[in-house]
Amino acid sequence: MQESDPLARRITTVLFLTQCLASAAFIATSTVGAIAGTAISGNESWAGVPAAVSMLAGSGASFLWGLLMDRIGRRPSLAIGLFLGACGAALSVAAIARGSFLLFLGGMCLVGIANAAVNLSRFVAAEVHTPETRGRAVSYVVLGGTVGAIGGPLLVMPSGRAAVAAGTSELAGAFAAAVALLLAAGVVIAVALRPEPLSLVRRTSGADAAPGGTSEVRRSIREIFRLPAAAAAVAAMMLAQVVMVGLMVITSLYMEDMHHGLGDVSLVFSAHTIGMYAFSLVSGRLIDRWGRRPVIAVGAVVLIIACLTAPLTGATFPLAVSLLLLGLGWNFCFVAGSTLLADQLTPAERGRTQGFNDLLIGLAAAAGSFGSGLISAQFGYRGVGTVGIVLAFLPLLFLVRWMRAERKARPAV
Repeated sequence: MQESDPLARRITTVLFLTQCLASAAFIATSTVGAIAGTAISGNESWAGVPAAVSMLAGSGASFLWGLLMDRIGRRPSLAIGLFLGACGAALSVAAIARGSFLLFLGGMCLVGIANAAVNLSRFVAAEVHTPETRGRAVSYVVLGGTVGAIGGPLLVMPSGRAAVAAGTSELAGAFAAAVALLLAAGVVIAVALRPEPLSLVRRTSGADAAPGGTSEVRRSIREIFRLPAAAAAVAAMMLAQVVMVGLMVITSLYMEDMHHGLGDVSLVFSAHTIGMYAFSLVSGRLIDRWGRRPVIAVGAVVLIIACLTAPLTGATFPLAVSLLLLGLGWNFCFVAGSTLLADQLTPAERGRTQGFNDLLIGLAAAAGSFGSGLISAQFGYRGVGTVGIVLAFLPLLFLVRWMRAERKARPAV
């Protein structure tokens, strides 16, 4: 399908708008998630638990979302996911009001499940574009997170004031705003994501029209992930996610310990999420022009720099710069890795393989989130950064392995 195809443009635009709304909701809740978890539980060591639960739920749901998308289609699956997320945000509001940590974890669980569905939308954009424009298509959907980068953290203070005026905790405001945003995103998907991307891909690829049917031979997930290129793609996404999440989750608590207010925390998180999303069109063009491998390498190096500089000072501006670099490194690895994985798959292999990939990403991120709280409690913020440096170096090793495999596969001259 060509970049100029109006159907591909329409689908990608709808996915971009959905990402705008949903990312604002998810980022608003993540900005105060660690603080809310600590306030409700009364235990600083549990600061990373809500985010970890959310990510574990999302990772577990990712593979199921992939299967469901192949079974009933992309549009209904995404709509269901977004409405579940709205229910989870509403449950979190009730949990904060009642001071129930268990109920709060239940709400975060549903929010994580919704996030897993929305994350797979980048692959929906990839499958309706050709390999030559696939990087830009993925990056355009990820770019929708720029709205969340700016709007999500900025919603924290006004929504918090509105929550206080309504007689509840200011921390509940971000979750109340998320309810409205996720409901709006669900309506956009249900009404505007037409034609159904799965049906469109099956028609253009010549696959069978029956649900789940295909005329292509399907490789097992193990076979696909044994390919050096696929392994490099998955490693880049997994490790970038765990490094980014591990440092990001604990930053708000670190800033609170340094006596920063919610305004400073919101500013730093805005810079971080701008780094995650605002440069997506740049990364997409670089991926299509330079190739997938160089962009992943650059992303890994930027992640190392971010983890090295973040613990050097507790001042707001330097932290904002480091967290912006953290987001930028994640963007390069994540968008390039997603594009590289999509390159390796046939239409028959996409849903389940991409869902399983996101399951692995979620598990790694959940471990990073939970581990960051434990590491911070024992070794401080600097300890979290040091672990991040080590993990950010590993994607480079996978790239070297991929290069060596390509050299061996070349015929001798």
